[in-house]
Amino acid sequence: MSKKKLTTEQNEELLKALKTRFEKNMSRHKGLNWDKIQAKLEKNPEKLWSLNEMEETEGEPDVVDYDKKTDEYIFFDCSPESPKRRSLCYDYQAWEARKANKPESNVIDKAAEMGIELLSEEQYRQLQELGKFDLKTSSWVKTPANIRELGGAIFCDRRYNTVFTYHNGADSYYAARGFRGCLKV
Repeated sequence: MSKKKLTTEQNEELLKALKTRFEKNMSRHKGLNWDKIQAKLEKNPEKLWSLNEMEETEGEPDVVDYDKKTDEYIFFDCSPESPKRRSLCYDYQAWEARKANKPESNVIDKAAEMGIELLSEEQYRQLQELGKFDLKTSSWVKTPANIRELGGAIFCDRRYNTVFTYHNGADSYYAARGFRGCLKV
């Protein structure tokens, strides 16, 4: 059995949680049908495993869009605050550069291990149109290469009813800064 496969019981439990969240937050996915989403999920067990990783870290994954061109449902972490994958610097290069007090890991590798992508700034702003997220925390987002090459990385949060994008050294990490993921199924 593959490491990235859930048991039948785990599948059922996850699908139940996802369906409940889907029905509770219909404004996030108007016009989408849960039965079609569930059928697609059941055909992609590796995607269910990734959603379970998001769920286990309290990301509260939910469907936020459907891409007609690629026939993919798009899930984002929709937890009110940044999921419980925090205190991570931006990428391996930044982690490696730290001489002292290295965090457990980094955002880019952690997302890859989970089988998800880090939200872009554009996706983060799309998420914020669906509700109010990160009122007390912040979330790393994909950083453009030109910023990363200079040692920086960007993160976002919502304060004063406004979504802000900030910068920091990519090797920095904070207990209140995590990351939000995206999964396409």
